[in-house]
Amino acid sequence: MTKVSRLREKAKADFEKREGTKLSFLPFIALATVEALKAHPGVNASIEGDEVVYHGTENLSIAVDTPKGLIVPVVKNAGDLNIAGLARAIADVAARTRNNKITPDDLAGGTFTITNTGSRGALFDTPILNQPQVAMLGTGSIVRRPVVIGDPDGGETIAVRSMMFLALS
Repeated sequence: MTKVSRLREKAKADFEKREGTKLSFLPFIALATVEALKAHPGVNASIEGDEVVYHGTENLSIAVDTPKGLIVPVVKNAGDLNIAGLARAIADVAARTRNNKITPDDLAGGTFTITNTGSRGALFDTPILNQPQVAMLGTGSIVRRPVVIGDPDGGETIAVRSMMFLALS
């Protein structure tokens, strides 16, 4: 996540002025997720009865922590949005969920879920599947740690990088 961290740090002040919402890591993760769902449509599916249903759109469910527990509103047609659109849509459904203004329609139709267990400090977790969806992505905390990286000459060096574990259930 090092390059994402650097890009976010450079862009977040201007982004918030221009878009009216903060630039967290979640829109970057959401964008990568919907692009992966397009490339791997078998993961953008659900089980209905005895059949697997493959969805033609990416309706991204986002787990939102509330005093009543996790509630999972849906960003409809997330695959059609750019990073700014995803940031605004995620902020909107999260705020409406936390303020008890979310509607039943906003909670229905998700084809894949992201849960950000890292926001509570977990390095990684095993998300519990949001049925009838066939998969769910859990994101861990982003932490700086030493890692071995290759250099252009074919050698290796140790460098500090921003790292995150991802868990796919």
